[in-house]
Amino acid sequence: MPVMERIQAEVEAHPIVLFMKGTPQFPMCGFSSRAVRALETAGAAGLYTINVLDEPEIRANLPRYSNWPSFPQLFIHGELIGGCDITLELFESGELARIVSEALPQ
Repeated sequence: MPVMERIQAEVEAHPIVLFMKGTPQFPMCGFSSRAVRALETAGAAGLYTINVLDEPEIRANLPRYSNWPSFPQLFIHGELIGGCDITLELFESGELARIVSEALPQ
């Protein structure tokens, strides 16, 4: 499957997807770590992530797909929400918890 189709399939197959450096248990950058912690605290237990360090094709092409240059990248229901700063802003305002609860099946 071509990489752009794979990216699209991943963001459409899962209600919440975080493309990050490392894993939730072992994040490989501070931005990814902070985004994961905010999402988990907001209720995204079992968060679906893709480690872009293990997926060089995705790492190279995701910025083109999303028109967002950096990692992590958070997608909810197939739409780009943003990176670490936006995720933290949503968390601090309480919006992230609402968005997560609406996105995940009850």
